[in-house]
Amino acid sequence: MSDNRKKLVLITGGSRGLGKDMALKTAKKGFDVIITYNSQQAEAEKVVADMKAGGNKAFALQLDVSQSKTFDLFVENLKILLETEFHSQYIDALINNAGFGIHADMSNTTEEQFDAMVNVHLKAPFFLVQKLFPLISNGGSIVNISSGLARFTTTGYDAYAVMKGGVETLTRYQAKFLGDKGIRVNTLAPGAIETDFGGGAVRDNKDVNAMIAGVTALGRVGLPDDIGHVAAFLVSNDSKWINGQRIEVAGGVHL
Repeated sequence: MSDNRKKLVLITGGSRGLGKDMALKTAKKGFDVIITYNSQQAEAEKVVADMKAGGNKAFALQLDVSQSKTFDLFVENLKILLETEFHSQYIDALINNAGFGIHADMSNTTEEQFDAMVNVHLKAPFFLVQKLFPLISNGGSIVNISSGLARFTTTGYDAYAVMKGGVETLTRYQAKFLGDKGIRVNTLAPGAIETDFGGGAVRDNKDVNAMIAGVTALGRVGLPDDIGHVAAFLVSNDSKWINGQRIEVAGGVHL
C-alpha cells in the first residue's frame, strides 16, 4: 500500500440522511469515499459529485444490505473498483450505516417486519464484516451505527431497539476478533435526528420534535451535521486508542 495514498472509507447507505453527511464529512477529513445505495442511484451520484468537487475520489456501488446472499458479488465488484480506480487491494475503514425504521410496538409488529429488521440491522453488519475484513488494512477502523433507543425505552420502536442492542454486542465481539490486525471497532449511537428516517417524524412533526427537545439537555433534536463529524473522527487516526466503545451522540437526551 502506497504511503501517499489517501485513506479510503466504505459507507453503506450513503445516498441520504446520516450516511450522506458521514460521506461528506469523512471526505472533508481527507478520505476518499465509496458509498453504497439500494435504489436511490441518482441521489448517490449527487453525493459522489459533491465529494469529487472537493477534490476527493468518490464512487457509488449498488448494495441491498437485506440480501446477504449478494455480499460475495458485492465484494467482487468492490475488489474490481479498488484495483482499477485506486490501484489497491484495501479499504481503510467501514461504516455500517444502512438501515430503516418502523414505528410499531410489540402488539402490532409483524413477523415480516421483525425479520426485515434482523436482515438489515444484524445480519448485514455481521456478514459484511465477515466478508470485508480481509480487505480492511491493518490499523483500520469499523463503525457500527446503533441508536439512543438501545439505552432508553420509547414505545413504538421495540423491534428496532432490540436490533440495535444486538449491534452494540456485535461491536465488542468484532473488536476482540479483529484486534490482532489492529482494526478498531466502535459503535456510534445517534439520538433523534431531523432526517427522513422513519417517515421523517422527528423532522416534520412539530409535536414530536418539541417533545424530544424537551427531554434533551441541550434543548433541541439532532441534525445530520451533528453525526457526520463524529463518524469521521471515529474512522480517523484521531481516535486511534478508542476501541470497542459505544459513543452516544444525542445532546444529552434522557439523562
